[in-house]
Amino acid sequence: MRIHRSGIAAYFKRSCMAAGLLALAGSSSISLAAPVPTTIEDFFLPGTQPETINHPIADGNNCAACHSVPEHDFDPNEGWVASMMGQSMRDPIFHAAMSVANQDVAFAGDLCLRCHTPGGWLAGRAGNTNPADPLDPDGSDGSLLQPIDFQGVSCNFCHRMVDPEYKPGVSPIADIEVFDGLKGANPGIEDTTPNPHSGAFVVDFFDRRRGPFDLGPDFFYHAWELSPFHRDSAMCATCHDVSNPAFSKQPDGTYALNALGTPHETFDKYDMFPIERTSSEWEQSDFAIAPIDMSGRFGGDNPMVSSCQDCHMPDQNANACRIDPTKRPDMPQHAFNGGNNWVINAVRSLYPDLETGLDATMAADSIARAEYMLVNASDLELSEDGSTLTTRIINQTGHKLPTGYPEGRRMWINVQFLDKSGVLVQEHGAYDSATAILSQGDTKVYEAHLGVDAAVSALTGIPEGVGFHFAANNVWIKDNRIPPRGFTNAGFESVQAAPVGYSYIDGQYWDDTDFTIPAGATQAEVRVYFQLVSKEYIEFLRDENDQTGVDPLNPSTGEIAYAQWVLHGKSPVVEMDFMTIDIIGGCPADFNGDGEVDFFDISAFLSAFSSQHPSADITNDAQWDFFDISAFLTMFSAGCP
Repeated sequence: MRIHRSGIAAYFKRSCMAAGLLALAGSSSISLAAPVPTTIEDFFLPGTQPETINHPIADGNNCAACHSVPEHDFDPNEGWVASMMGQSMRDPIFHAAMSVANQDVAFAGDLCLRCHTPGGWLAGRAGNTNPADPLDPDGSDGSLLQPIDFQGVSCNFCHRMVDPEYKPGVSPIADIEVFDGLKGANPGIEDTTPNPHSGAFVVDFFDRRRGPFDLGPDFFYHAWELSPFHRDSAMCATCHDVSNPAFSKQPDGTYALNALGTPHETFDKYDMFPIERTSSEWEQSDFAIAPIDMSGRFGGDNPMVSSCQDCHMPDQNANACRIDPTKRPDMPQHAFNGGNNWVINAVRSLYPDLETGLDATMAADSIARAEYMLVNASDLELSEDGSTLTTRIINQTGHKLPTGYPEGRRMWINVQFLDKSGVLVQEHGAYDSATAILSQGDTKVYEAHLGVDAAVSALTGIPEGVGFHFAANNVWIKDNRIPPRGFTNAGFESVQAAPVGYSYIDGQYWDDTDFTIPAGATQAEVRVYFQLVSKEYIEFLRDENDQTGVDPLNPSTGEIAYAQWVLHGKSPVVEMDFMTIDIIGGCPADFNGDGEVDFFDISAFLSAFSSQHPSADITNDAQWDFFDISAFLTMFSAGCP
């Protein structure tokens, strides 16, 4: 057994509690009911442990003293402050999701907090306690954090990260000291994970700041180390591949809950249940093999794209520090552009700007950058063949489209068929921004659905099938998200990222969808939309929080998140692509668009005619009369070519 965190005495106390649960977990006849009584041991991951570093993670405001350079072209501090990296611990959606996770699976919050507030986690103020543990006070909900911990993924944390794989001649010599220190602080445990994930990071014990540039022998402002790791996508993998260590992969490919109170046997992410696989998706793409010329699609001065940083931190000719006016042609931007287009405004609503460092302009610029990324993430192509319109969405990213946290995140196709007067004949994928309701049955929605199987349902009381209980989920039920270039079924299967309930052929990084062209349509407008938080997901977070309605003056995290969702436009959709196409022909007699000309077309026409639907105005004179009937019968008699 691995001894860590709060010492041997506390370990044995928890072990005594856990011992009584082991047989319970192995018994299929006893229902545990949520929350599953897991302990902190179930979520243990190797790497740097809480309360083991000599210098705490520094206040980001200290970094801003030199790295805020608004008078120049590029301000690394402002970019970070206005990013979801900088505000990761103030995100109300995150807090609501973590509340439900802790309700479902005790101590699950530890897995969340180590990436959203690594500074607080390393200081021992997060995740090593839980209300379910009578020996310790609350903490896995972040209630023990201090104000500095809400700086999220901070400058000092990232620039103290160490490559978990020591590479002689490449890694800083100081890394040997770090690895030796890991073993000294944690006797008997592995020092690093087999493949970094889920916040299993390694951090320098001292405040030696790492980066990709040689600062020279005369630099004295702070201790530094040259680090190629900071240009490597493996650094991003530390938090952008997420696995649930409380579950293990079984020989038949399913995932089962481990014996309670025990760490995972291998710590290998591919032996755990996959929650997110963004980094693994990139590893299986062509981008991971060699740079690809993307012609500056995602900004910056370097057209070649290979690493995560090339898209999300593109290079620019800029300086990083106000005390050094020298510009570097390959200075990475620190805005960490992604797809979050509204939560930064929710942060401003919930926290004072004096605390967050934000203002209205910074928030607007951050949202504009996110929407820029989304617009450039895909291309749209349209084609017509007889009575069929085919839409093709091409994934131009290095991972699935969309990717990241799957809960509530979706992309869909909206098609509007118009007549020659511009009147709407038929619509697929209609979205009502007032109600946030999407018409899903008549279009394709790209999304991932997770859920629980019968075994976990019996243990927790959570209904079997699709659901948003991410800490308890142990099955993938749907995943039709578009893979990146270089996709192979075998490769994605090997990293637990294969399509589910859908199929793509090897090499395919696009997807085609056919729509039947209705009678009277002379043009089609096609849009691809993205939404960060769906109505279904936000209502789940609101309704499933067990504090809902308990105290109207002290709303739950779910109620807070829902209120912000409403306040800021119900997660406004982003138009990623837009194209129009003129309809050449098709079969006008096939009025109902089923590919056959028969009695049902007459019935469909008469129904539309009686309700004065635009599609029944065959003569396009805004009149529904004998001439329309005559024109339709003429087309019907002619049949289809």
